[in-house]
Amino acid sequence: MLTGPYTIMDWSFNDHYPDRQSACLALAREVRREVEALLTAGAKIVQIDEPALSVRPEELGFAVEAMHRVVDGLPAYYVVHACFGAFETIYPGLLDLPVDNLDLAISHSALDLLAMFEKDPFTKDLSLGVLDVHTHTVETAAEVADRIRRGTGVLPAERIWVDPDCGMKTRTVDETRRKLAVMMTAVRRAREAVPSPR
Repeated sequence: MLTGPYTIMDWSFNDHYPDRQSACLALAREVRREVEALLTAGAKIVQIDEPALSVRPEELGFAVEAMHRVVDGLPAYYVVHACFGAFETIYPGLLDLPVDNLDLAISHSALDLLAMFEKDPFTKDLSLGVLDVHTHTVETAAEVADRIRRGTGVLPAERIWVDPDCGMKTRTVDETRRKLAVMMTAVRRAREAVPSPR
């Protein structure tokens, strides 16, 4: 897991490159070196965090170009995680990212983005956030199972990776453990509900 070039650029002060695009593409070369090191160390799945992707929708084009510079020609299963989501402003353009899986922080918005997938089909695997990491409240297994069902109503179950949503660093250790236990109970229930292939 590492931070992507667009977010590094967006969250940095640039006093060297002529514009944001030039800075982003230069950072992409450096992030690629990190990915190469991960693959050399044996990584098969690489998550690249790009929480700033939807901040300036007009810049999505060069954010996609930067991601190509990071991953093209490097064999791995790639996940891009994006949050702070005004995803409606950059979807379906998000699908142009050269990755296998989009991990979108959408549970906090009650999974509203799933309706957009029905309009413009989602062509990648989806890491489906099912926990609200912004609250101390621990969801019930039934609530989480319902979120998973909503996801499988839009995409085939085999294309969905269930995850918490964003990181849980603002939750206590006890809250985190209880939330994750609930999530896994819901995942087991969802798997039991899916008919076995014949």
